This record gives sequence, C-alpha cells and structure tokens, in this order.
Amino acid sequence: MELRHLRYFIAVADAGSLTVAAEKTLNTSQPSLSRQIRDLEQEVGTQLMTRSAQGIELTSAGKAFLDHARMALLQADAAKEAALRAAQPPKPTFALGFMSGAEIGLLPEVTGVLREEFPGIDLRLSSDYSPVLAKALIRRKLDAAFIRREEHMEDLACTRVRTDPLVFVFPSDHRFSTQATVAPEDIGDEVFCLPSKAAPAVRRAVLEYFDRAGVDLKPEHEVHNVVHAISMITSTRAVMLLPAYTKRYLPESIATRPVRGEAPTVDLVIAHHKANKSPIVKLLISSVGKLGGTPS
Repeated sequence: MELRHLRYFIAVADAGSLTVAAEKTLNTSQPSLSRQIRDLEQEVGTQLMTRSAQGIELTSAGKAFLDHARMALLQADAAKEAALRAAQPPKPTFALGFMSGAEIGLLPEVTGVLREEFPGIDLRLSSDYSPVLAKALIRRKLDAAFIRREEHMEDLACTRVRTDPLVFVFPSDHRFSTQATVAPEDIGDEVFCLPSKAAPAVRRAVLEYFDRAGVDLKPEHEVHNVVHAISMITSTRAVMLLPAYTKRYLPESIATRPVRGEAPTVDLVIAHHKANKSPIVKLLISSVGKLGGTPS
C-alpha cells in the first residue's frame, strides 16, 4: 500500500464518482484510477466501495478505512514538514523598538547592518513613546530600542547614538521668522507649548533650559507628539521647542530657528537589558558610528 493509493481513495470518496475524481481532482484517466482502487482493495483484503451508474458508495469497511486514510496522509504531511524544518538552520529573531519618528531616519541603516551580518534575520519592529519602549526592554519584551535616557533605567545599558539639539518652532509668518536665532527671553507673552509627560526627556530639557536662563515659563498647552505639535502651533500660533530632527516632518506653514547661545539637547541612545548578551545587540552597538548622523 502506497500513499498515492490513499490519496486516490480519498479523492473518489469525496467526489462520489470515479469519473469526477479522475478528471477534476487527480488529472488521470478513469480506467487507471479504477485499477488503483482495485489494487488498494486487494491490498486491504476487502471491498471498500460499490460502483453503480449513480456513482460510488462506500461500504462499511470503506467508511472505517476513510478516517484512517485521512489521518495517515495528515501524519505523512506533518512528517515531511518536520523534516524540512529540522533541515533548515534556526532563523534568528530580534525585537527592535524605535522612539516614534526616529525610525524614519534610522531604519534603513539599521536593517542594512543587521541583514548584512544575519541575512535570514526575522526583525520584529515596533514604534512607540520612549518611556513605553524602556518598560518593554526592562520586561524583556524587546531586545533593543532607540530611545531617550529615561528615569528608572538601572537594568538597561545605553550607548549614545547621537545628540539632538532643540530648536524653536512657530508659525512661518511669526515675528521670529525675521530673526536668525531666538533667545529664551524673546518668548515674553507668546503662547507656549510644552512637551507632555509622554516625552519626559524633551520636557525636562525644555524646563531646565528656561530655568537656567532665569525665564519664568508659563506654558499654556501640552503636546504629545509632532503631529499634535503641528496642530497646536497652527491653531493657536504657539511657540515651542522641539528636537531639530523633527524639521523634516513640519509643513511649510511652520518655521524653525536655532536657539541663541548654547542650545538644550537630548540624547538618542540604543538601549538593551544588561542581561541580554545577544550577538545581534553587540553588532548594533558596534555599528553605532554608522548610525549616529543627525537627520537633516
């Protein structure tokens, strides 16, 4: 008895006809299929189906045989798949996170570095707020992530990728657009937006900057991300400080100017759990020099 005998028998049983099974399922001739079924019945030692002008009908033996035939084919297919999987080397999997917005500039370079060394790597990418990614690293749900330096990251190791200066952002027809730079004391009575606690590193850098300048900052709104910032600046004619790399996302209706004097900065780091000794993590860290250029 061969597997093809089982396949032929199942096809005939499902079709209810030797002719239909031969022409539409098995792509063979009806006489050849009849011979295969007779050979099977001879091997089993009993009649499995009866034939009539209306088609075929399984005998009680045939009905019992059908269930076992289906199971045998399923097991044969499973055995083949298991063998193929065992013959292939394991595919490395790596969960990598990007602080929202950072992936646009970094992802092509990062994937290029990883796929050159690990051609079959299965990259699982995620994008979120920096604090959310930091928690995922601590819980070992991510292998590495490009984030800001957050609080309570004692379990994480961080390597600086680049330093992002902050720039003033405002409507393009604002009075600041005629200035080469903007000083903290220029803010005066301007409507000012402060990054929300969803971006604590940038928020902290802004507050510390104005504190050092001796300016009593009174923000009127908080923004959660760049899209929200664009909306608030456009609708309220607000001013705010954002990392310089966000310039690439801003529409023509919004302008930027450098900070006069020493600008506040925030670091972008690649972080991983200290217990993670993955060679993929080591490769990323060793390649930081290739990834550290500040996006235009």
